[in-house]
Amino acid sequence: MPPGAPGPATAEERGGPRTALAGLTTRGRSFLAAGLAAAVCAYVLGQGDLLRVGLLLAVLPLICATVLYRTRYRVAGSRRLSPGRVPAGSEARVHLRMDNVSRLPTGMLMLQDRVPYVLGPRPRFVLDRVEAGGRREVSYRVRSDLRGRYPLGPLQLRLTDPFGMCELTRSFSTFDTLTVIPRVEPLPPVRLGGEATGYGDGRQRSLALAGDDDVIPRGYRHGDDLRRVHWRSTARYGELMVRREEQPQRARCTVLLDTRGGAYEGAGPDSAFEWAVAGAASVLVHMLERGYSVRLLTDTGSSVPGEGSDGFAGASQESADAAGLMMDTLAVIDHSDGTGLSGAHDVLRGGNEGLLVAFFGDLDEEQAAMAARMSRRGGAVAFVLDPAGWLHETSDVPAAGRGDGTRALRLLRESGWTAIPVPRGAALDAVWREADRQRTGPGALSGGFAGGRS
Repeated sequence: MPPGAPGPATAEERGGPRTALAGLTTRGRSFLAAGLAAAVCAYVLGQGDLLRVGLLLAVLPLICATVLYRTRYRVAGSRRLSPGRVPAGSEARVHLRMDNVSRLPTGMLMLQDRVPYVLGPRPRFVLDRVEAGGRREVSYRVRSDLRGRYPLGPLQLRLTDPFGMCELTRSFSTFDTLTVIPRVEPLPPVRLGGEATGYGDGRQRSLALAGDDDVIPRGYRHGDDLRRVHWRSTARYGELMVRREEQPQRARCTVLLDTRGGAYEGAGPDSAFEWAVAGAASVLVHMLERGYSVRLLTDTGSSVPGEGSDGFAGASQESADAAGLMMDTLAVIDHSDGTGLSGAHDVLRGGNEGLLVAFFGDLDEEQAAMAARMSRRGGAVAFVLDPAGWLHETSDVPAAGRGDGTRALRLLRESGWTAIPVPRGAALDAVWREADRQRTGPGALSGGFAGGRS
């Protein structure tokens, strides 16, 4: 049900009277049985007064069921999520609103919303008599440590009559979806910009000042600088034509997430794969906040926000939309069936320059060589999660030089990557700083990173 949009409870009429009789409570069934028994005894004994009492006892629950059954469409409800997208481990509040749109007051109502088990217990609310045209609002909280998309609903309403003779359950026809995205950790603004990019400095700043003229000129407008007149196009079209305004270029960043099923061990919120997903989400948000054009790439070669002109998110509004799209993708991303990184290699082979930040699982010699060929001139940082390292407790911050003897790390580093091994329980900001330290420290390759934001 769209947030804030009330809709009538839907009920199937195929059940007819059977549906009403099936809703009789224990009290209603007892009254009906007592009434029938009294009527039989009155017939056998010839007692007219007892027959009238029996008929009263039998008819009362039937009348209550009939009236309750005929008023089932006169209650409207709505659901609103606040917010509709939350990080894992955070709470969202669900607001329910019930409106009595009939001219008669309702009896006692029991409101129940269906939620997945992972979000918590099923919420139930008891609403007292709702006056004609009145409304009631209740709310509950949901929380999940596991990312994903979870349906909420349909909303169920249990109607009862004032005498407690009958109880009918009706379901609303629509539901909402709560999106639980990966946790996003704030990252320090380290110098991971690459030789052609930076946090507001370097190439990005120079292009914002100088710009690249658009090859397609436009017509002259009042106030345009005459120095921007494009004389060749003016002669061709017979009217003044000027070069278009400068188009500042944005630094680019590609976040590569390895989703191969065989590259990770274990499952759950503390698994290596979930760490990699949360790390990719944090880097995406961090780079977007720093003004980068960002895209998410997986080992299969799929790119988010999409191919478009170049596959990158651009302007501020576009960045906000792309961030939501990438987060929604990471909320439901799962292991791929692939066993290699050839799909991502084919995409990166296109030559789009910029920073490449990769989160790899287990890399054998063949896949390490494939990853080594992905190294970019704009800078490449790899966080390698060795499955064996996630099977036992280790220190929170990786020690300098840890894992340097492994073949995969050595191949990556020899090809220009800044390769960081990630042990179990490592803090993302710690390995992020470690990547900066290894890249800019003594013995680092020259030309790897540009200046940071001042």
